[in-house]
Amino acid sequence: MPMRVLLGCLLLLALALPAQGAGDYDAARRQMVARQLAARDISDQRVLAAMGRVPRHEFVPDNMRGQAYNDHPLPIGQGQTISQPYIVAFMSQAVRVKPGDKVLEIGTGSGYQAAVLAAMGAKVYSVEIIPELAAQAEARLKRLGYAVRVKVGDGNFGWPQQAPFDAILVTAAAKRIPPKLVEQLKPGGRMILPVGQESWAEELVLVVKDAQGKVSQHSLMAVRFVPLVGGDQKNQ
Repeated sequence: MPMRVLLGCLLLLALALPAQGAGDYDAARRQMVARQLAARDISDQRVLAAMGRVPRHEFVPDNMRGQAYNDHPLPIGQGQTISQPYIVAFMSQAVRVKPGDKVLEIGTGSGYQAAVLAAMGAKVYSVEIIPELAAQAEARLKRLGYAVRVKVGDGNFGWPQQAPFDAILVTAAAKRIPPKLVEQLKPGGRMILPVGQESWAEELVLVVKDAQGKVSQHSLMAVRFVPLVGGDQKNQ
């Protein structure tokens, strides 16, 4: 299905579903954590606590706030989406973030994933290729008190000036794993990203670099993400 058509379907779905009670975001967030995360396979208490604190409704368009804690992604403009809460939690859990870890995010989007990582105690660096989204996310994160560094750039090349990183999360689908990101992963580090040659049909892949620098890959689940653009993806 073309990306524009799928985003249009998500928009119609979000508008068709009944809105949650006005202002009752805390209850909706607790319910999200209990039913969508803990009831599945999210067991990392730092992830659950962070997802229970970060106000997801602040990271979606105003007309989507009533759907912010529902179990699906939402459009955020510029052809991009905020991921389903479960996927945000799953990716955060998979890279085993610890307080003080230096974490690189590729694809800032609305800033929600970065906020969750920051709430887990990570030092977060986020790269966004769309200037408007980067500016909005940076202002939003600052307003909400999350110390995240955001820059406009091509995520395929990471953030070499800040490397190496304990963990890297890529929130857009790559046709192949960007080698520069693997280089910027610290020995003992973990990277998670969607990978696939077909648009909107990818595998979520965990990349692990051991203490000796040997890299291994593990396919975790089928997913659908917006595509990673620029750099190494252009001619794939």
